[in-house]
Amino acid sequence: MSRTLQLTEQLIARPSVTPDDAGCQQLIAERLQAMDFDCETLASGPESFRVTNLWAQRIARPGAPLLVFAGHTDVVPTGPVAQWSQDPFTPTHRDGKLYGRGAADMKTSIAAFIVAVEEFVAAKPEAPLNLALLLTSDEEGPALDGTVKVCEALQARGVQLDYCIVGEPTSVQRTGDMIKNGRRGTMSGKLTVKGVQGHIAYPHLARNPIHLFAPALAELTETEWDKGNDYFPPTTWQVSNIHGGTGASNVIPGAIVVDFNFRFCTESSPESLQRRLAAVLEHHGLEYELVWTVGGLPFLTTPGRLVNAVRAAIREETGIETELSTTGGTSDGRFIARICPQVIELGPSNATIHKIDEHIPVADIEPLKNIYRRVLDKLAQ
Repeated sequence: MSRTLQLTEQLIARPSVTPDDAGCQQLIAERLQAMDFDCETLASGPESFRVTNLWAQRIARPGAPLLVFAGHTDVVPTGPVAQWSQDPFTPTHRDGKLYGRGAADMKTSIAAFIVAVEEFVAAKPEAPLNLALLLTSDEEGPALDGTVKVCEALQARGVQLDYCIVGEPTSVQRTGDMIKNGRRGTMSGKLTVKGVQGHIAYPHLARNPIHLFAPALAELTETEWDKGNDYFPPTTWQVSNIHGGTGASNVIPGAIVVDFNFRFCTESSPESLQRRLAAVLEHHGLEYELVWTVGGLPFLTTPGRLVNAVRAAIREETGIETELSTTGGTSDGRFIARICPQVIELGPSNATIHKIDEHIPVADIEPLKNIYRRVLDKLAQ
């Protein structure tokens, strides 16, 4: 058994459902301290939802670039355990695959980077590349007390990050076939459209907010918010929920509540999207209340030293010409990008993440570690 696989199994065996780290970070810190990393635990959040964050740093040469590996030790709930082929927190091998919650998202990535760092430090202890890890137990949860808090603390201290690799599962068919060099922003809205409640047989004495909102809804669904660009698809707007009515079939509701979300690219800003949506509502004469929540801003790392190093490492290890992508949901990269100019995401296949019987091909584990090691070598040149 390789050291990477062994560590992956040790991490999977710890039931670290958000926000419980279940000792994962302590296990990692012990290995990092053996390589002269300074390890700091930054706990955050209320006692009812206590989040564990680890910031570990090794300065080989003051003033040299700092590469940060970022990730999360928490996993999503298992779902019905009876539907799993085995206990979700007992690492199990079957048909060349490693099963367990967190196998793909993202304990394999963490193990691969730890072993890659161990190999790199042993071979090049004084290489001109400083290293750090940023791990949280609040990525799969609200993400209010995790990476964002560590980034705020680092910014306050004046810590300069140069490169960051987030170990999110980005691959599709084979490890390394896709990396994320950016992500779209996310912004949600809760819209309350007001009408006048009344008897359904006397509509002239009421104002039906569902009917009032329908023309605006049609316009919003047909709106082109932007055209996207070379790196991002166009911004999208989607309704997730509409709530209205009293439950009775003979009552016109007095209000409806509409939940919606923008996934937006760098061609639009939260402010511009908010103005344009409000203009549609005003145009249709609606009486409304609107509450906005910006979940994350878009970020983009254009091809440069980090992207080129990752591309070359993947090519040398696997023969694959990796695809750059900004698709998918959000990640903690959105927080790190505020304090780091070059952020990419690279990890194993995402085909089974969050699913029953989550797994990863065992044959993909060592190549991932080797890719990380090659990136370290290239950035240290």
